[in-house]
Formats: sequence, C-alpha cells, structure tokens
Amino acid sequence: MDAACADTCALVRVRQCRQMGTPKTILCTLATLGLAAAAGGAWLVWGGLYNVSATEQHTQPVYSLLETAMRQSVRLRARGIEPPALGAEAQVVHGAACYREKCVQCHGAPGVAQGDIGKSMQPLPGPLVDARQRWNARELYWVTKNGIKMSGMPAWEYRLSDQDLWALVAFLERLPDMTPQQYAQASAPMMPSGQGAPGGPACGPGPRAAGGAQDSVRRGQRALAQYACNACHTIPGTTGSFPQVGPPLAGMARRATIGGKLANTPDNMVQWLRHTRTVDPLTAMPEMGVTEQDARDIAAYLATLD
Repeated sequence: MDAACADTCALVRVRQCRQMGTPKTILCTLATLGLAAAAGGAWLVWGGLYNVSATEQHTQPVYSLLETAMRQSVRLRARGIEPPALGAEAQVVHGAACYREKCVQCHGAPGVAQGDIGKSMQPLPGPLVDARQRWNARELYWVTKNGIKMSGMPAWEYRLSDQDLWALVAFLERLPDMTPQQYAQASAPMMPSGQGAPGGPACGPGPRAAGGAQDSVRRGQRALAQYACNACHTIPGTTGSFPQVGPPLAGMARRATIGGKLANTPDNMVQWLRHTRTVDPLTAMPEMGVTEQDARDIAAYLATLD
C-alpha cells in the first residue's frame, strides 16, 4: 500500500466515523489515525526512506526523541544508586588515566581532539566537559557502566571494575575545571612506582559479587552479548541478526564436544572460552579476553541450552 492509498483509505474511514455517535466517533477516529500512522511508519521503513548513513545527521525530531528517551531512561534506572565519597586526588588521577585509555578517542578532552571514530559517529558523542551540568554522579555512573543502545556508547561493566567506574565519575566531575595542561598532567600514562611517573592500579575488570546458580546463568547470558559472541553465533535468548559466521549455540548442552576438541564439561568450556587458540591453533574463533569468572558464568548459561 503506497502513501496516497493509505491517505485515501484513512479519509474514507474518518467519514464513516462521523456517522456514529459522539463517543464512538472519537474512538473510531483515534483508531483510524493510529492505523494511518502505522501504515505511514511501515511505508517509511520498508521503503527505505530514512537515510541511515552516518554522513547524514538525524532529523531534529528524531534526535530530540532519542535524546529525551535516553535522558528519562537513565534518570529512572539510576535513582537507587548511592554514590561513594568522590573527589580524592588519587581517585581523580586514576579516573583520568581510565578516561585516557577508554574514552578520549570518542569524547576528546581539554586540548585533545576526538579520534576519527568519534568524529564520524551519529549521534555525535561530543565532549564531556559539560557532563556534570547535565548528569549527577549516579547517572554518570549508570551511563558509563551500562552504555546506551543505538548510540555507540559501550557498556563498561565487563571492562572496568566498580572502582574504575567511580574514579571516572570523580574525574568527569572535575573535568570542567581543568585546563589542557592540567588534563595532560592528570592523565599521564601510569607506570610502576619509582620510574618517575605516577604509580597506581591499572584500569580493568574487577571481581563480581558471588551469587547462586541462577545468578551465574543470568550473568552468563548477559556476558555473551558483552563479549560480542552474538556477532558470530546465533544464541537463544540473545538478540541479533542471525549471523552465519560460527555455529548456532542452540542445544549446546547436548553436544559431546566443544570445538571438536574437548569433552563438553564446564571446566573445558571455560578453557575453550579463555584459551581458544591454545586448544586449537587453527580455529578461526578469536580469544575475546574473557575473564575466569565471566567464562564460568557463560558456561553455566550454555549448559542450559538443551
């Protein structure tokens, strides 16, 4: 059905609605307008009319809709988070180092331009110098930890410890007051103490709170997406575009072997996930940097796929 036909049908239906009583007229008109809007939306999608190219900006109504939905979603989900004490100098310096490693390529910094990836993304990531004016500490933490769908903003929950995440928040709250020189000094690469550069812990994943078997299964399902396993495999319970790169993982619990090399046991699954190329040097499956705990959670979830 093309747009002209949809408009004609809607007009006919509106005329029919006017012949009814007032309450029925209102309900009928609303239903007709809803059907017309659905038909117009289907025509827009299936006709390929909306330009998805990253060289073209979103239209302002689409951008505003996405921005509002994002802001309200974050505020709702961050309400129960209690920030720890923030602002210690060592914490800010650590957050600056994590920012340099993970964030500056998309967001830039005082005196530092975004990388090519950040410049070319739509919506544009933009600098975070004004972040504290738009978000409070718990909201910054939630966004950094969980990421934002359909925006390119990744979830850092599986890449950074909770200490790193709060250090980043502390740094972002200090960032508006920093000159380019102060940022350069604060974010200087960390090296072992005694070599003339600031010492301190590296940025990276941290331990997770222990839980029962069901908690492990839930974490494993989530970890599969965070380690991009669904980029190559179709996985029950994980959305994706049905890739054909690796074998589907449905029925994994019933398979006798893993990768054609190892008996299908939880410990062997952990070994396969963490040291894939050691098990089979010829496999095309890359090692994804899965931590021991995340590998055990993934193995727990895969064991339910029977």
